[in-house]
Amino acid sequence: MISHKELFLRNNAQTSTSPNMLEVDHAEGMYLYDLSGKSYMDLVSGFAVSNIGHRNPKVLDAIRAQLDKYLHLTVYGEFVQSPMVRFADKLISVLPSKLNNVYFVNSGTEATEGALKLAKRYTGRSEIISCHQAYHGSTHGALSVMGNEHFKQKYRPLLPDVRFITYGKEEDLELITKNTACVIMETVQGEAGIRVASKTYMQKLRNKCTATGTLLILDEIQAAFGRTGKLFAFEHYDIVPDILLLAKALGGGMPIGAFIANREVMGVLKENPILGHITTFGGHPVSSVAGLASLEVILDENLVAGVAAKGELFKKLLVHPMIREVRGKGLMMSIQLDSFQQVEKVSQLCAADGIIIDWFLHCETALRVAPPLIITEEEIRKACSTILKALDAS
Repeated sequence: MISHKELFLRNNAQTSTSPNMLEVDHAEGMYLYDLSGKSYMDLVSGFAVSNIGHRNPKVLDAIRAQLDKYLHLTVYGEFVQSPMVRFADKLISVLPSKLNNVYFVNSGTEATEGALKLAKRYTGRSEIISCHQAYHGSTHGALSVMGNEHFKQKYRPLLPDVRFITYGKEEDLELITKNTACVIMETVQGEAGIRVASKTYMQKLRNKCTATGTLLILDEIQAAFGRTGKLFAFEHYDIVPDILLLAKALGGGMPIGAFIANREVMGVLKENPILGHITTFGGHPVSSVAGLASLEVILDENLVAGVAAKGELFKKLLVHPMIREVRGKGLMMSIQLDSFQQVEKVSQLCAADGIIIDWFLHCETALRVAPPLIITEEEIRKACSTILKALDAS
């Protein structure tokens, strides 16, 4: 009989020549379990998705209840559907008053696409500014604002009028002018290996965008929902974006994304022409109830409160001659090594010892550390011990 792994390689489109190939039987909380029952501590949260852990009971209850009512009914924006209405209302209640209109989509890259269209439509301008080493998704528009030519060159031509600045470099902010429709930026750069800008820089960015009538799009697809020690990462900087991008942890394990703006800005998608942005499955009722339940877990259980201390414990414990730096904010961190060979070896050794750890698209010399917010001090100590053991053996 053909195994699932053989079928996976034969029938499923591959994204690389060397997939991980871990076959997961089930998942719970902090852990994945393979067919033999071996557990793996998930230190990457399914790539910043499982902020409250895998299969949270309250999320599962919400999903089960919705299954008895309805699944997909019609395209986004036509029927009044309680799940997405309640979810949008909850999101708006925890955001600054300026961000009061939610457009639900299916994923982070679709949130990027919608936001770029919205900025061009609202401002009447075509120039877009992004950052070197940025990652905002891989569809054509999102790929256009990716800051790594290696991943783009085979797909050109892409969007015109896209320019790049260096994240955190104040001098580059002068490139933002009255011709710029938007600046799209990760509040904390993720795939660049976790780069954190200064508060001064972020406030100057906000002021420059305001002065030039440029919309500031902050991508918190990885950084939101407590990941950095605040519910939203922009709260560290005392600024508010014009458009906020969310996905990944937004759905509590279910697929959903969103771009959020002011009602006046979002209103331009309604007319001249109508249907300025369209999605069939955006705000799917099952994903919406899962997302609402997940957000309520984060708020009701005050999961954000312990994130900063947990991040500091990782940094305190991760001391080794091979570690050049541990960067990050809260539980969005990277362990900088010298080479991809070291990173790959440590990752393999950790997996063999029951720890899932990975690297970054634009920074393959660093290891990603982004566990669910529910990780305990005991689990942090165990994870760090395993990582240090792997470094010793590398």
